[in-house]
Amino acid sequence: MKSDFENIIFDFGGVIINIDYEATISAFKGLGIADFEALYSQAEQSDLFDAIETGRISPQHFINGILNLLPSGVSPNQVVHAWNAMILDIPKDRIEFLIELGKTHNIFLLSNTNSVHIDKALREWNTKSDRDINTVFKKVYLSHEMGMRKPTAEIFKRVCHEQELTPSKTLFIDDSIQHVHGAREAGLTAHHLLPEESIQSILS
Repeated sequence: MKSDFENIIFDFGGVIINIDYEATISAFKGLGIADFEALYSQAEQSDLFDAIETGRISPQHFINGILNLLPSGVSPNQVVHAWNAMILDIPKDRIEFLIELGKTHNIFLLSNTNSVHIDKALREWNTKSDRDINTVFKKVYLSHEMGMRKPTAEIFKRVCHEQELTPSKTLFIDDSIQHVHGAREAGLTAHHLLPEESIQSILS
């Protein structure tokens, strides 16, 4: 597959770093939000979560918004711990594969994320590699810095415009089907990464 494209754009969570949405849902249930999955999931989320992922509110504003949904006595640190529970590990061989891929392709990162999550995710990256993530990818695009998020087609068009990428020569890989649809709407080829797949298995 990779020989058909000059450029490859990767999602982060669920594609490069392992994540478990259920871990965060369970953690917030443990703190007292019985219906947390109604507020946040891989496919859909309430405005509070959309706002933090598009940079419209600060992390403190976000944490305070969550605290308003919780019983009194829950601390901000407990909220951060529960919010970050979904972020797991990055296999070292996955990073090494990306480093090699970057020698033959233009590779980019495009993630719906927020400053709380990305801080933990980058700490995990740094435990597995001495290569700064910004030297592995030609450009790292984060939704909370861009002010927009997937699956809107505009975010893919912006990346292509800024990097002068030809959409037909660009592959996008994501584990969320709605993001795949957005990329295809923007003219990219997009692959929906299934749980049994890895970037190595589809690109080797």
